[in-house]
Amino acid sequence: MEKVQKTEQEWREQLTDEEFEVTRKAGTERAFSGRYWDEKGEGTYRCICCGQALFESATKFDSGTGWPSFWEPTEDSSVETHADNSLFMRRTEVRCSRCDAHLGHVFEDGPQPTGLRYCMNGVSLKFDPKKEG
Repeated sequence: MEKVQKTEQEWREQLTDEEFEVTRKAGTERAFSGRYWDEKGEGTYRCICCGQALFESATKFDSGTGWPSFWEPTEDSSVETHADNSLFMRRTEVRCSRCDAHLGHVFEDGPQPTGLRYCMNGVSLKFDPKKEG
């Protein structure tokens, strides 16, 4: 897979201010404020920056956190994880493997079968509803 690389200016032209702050500067949207935290439709969640498929609605669950949460990515290769020791905490950051967009963090307090909770910023995702028929 070829990496998507753009200049900061190109990302700014493509994204809203909030999308840019979260995906390119590792920001976080406020809980219960973003799109998709309560989305119940069937479909695929894609990266807002490059369109890569990241999560399927079948793996989405209500974590009670106010952010869309999933127990597994579409493909293991869809996301990359990195140590994040900012804000005086140890967390595991999740990024899109294709364009390095910051998506959120993964925690080990999710449901089975994986026990993982991919806690994503809704602003970093684009929901692609399943087509009828």
